Amino acid sequence: MGISDEFDTILCYDVLEHLVDPGAILGRLRELVAANGHLHVSVPNARHRSLAGELIVRGTFGYTEMGHRDATHIRWFTRKDMQRLLGQAGWAVEGSTSSMTHRLRELRFKVPAGVSNGVAGEFFGRVWYLLARPA
Repeated sequence: MGISDEFDTILCYDVLEHLVDPGAILGRLRELVAANGHLHVSVPNARHRSLAGELIVRGTFGYTEMGHRDATHIRWFTRKDMQRLLGQAGWAVEGSTSSMTHRLRELRFKVPAGVSNGVAGEFFGRVWYLLARPA
């Protein structure tokens, strides 16, 4: 593939959770990106508190027609799962953030985030955003 055939940036926003084999797709995308290119990924957070709440309190996962628990989601990822999958597909994660990161500065979230050494933040963000480059 020539240099003009490579992509500088590839976006996978709310895609990977709908795929049977997202690792294979990520590997193929790795072949298509320029050496200094980037991959942007967003996936629903499988560690979000609403998912645990449905399971623990109501005894159901509670699929919906759209949104976080969309019935078309066939894969679920935590931040660590996504980082591992990206690494296995030849990507190096440069950073990750949740949809909640900016809100952790608010007083009502500072205490749980501080007491849990930052882990509580993983339960409040509905989406994970990751930035990766070719490894």
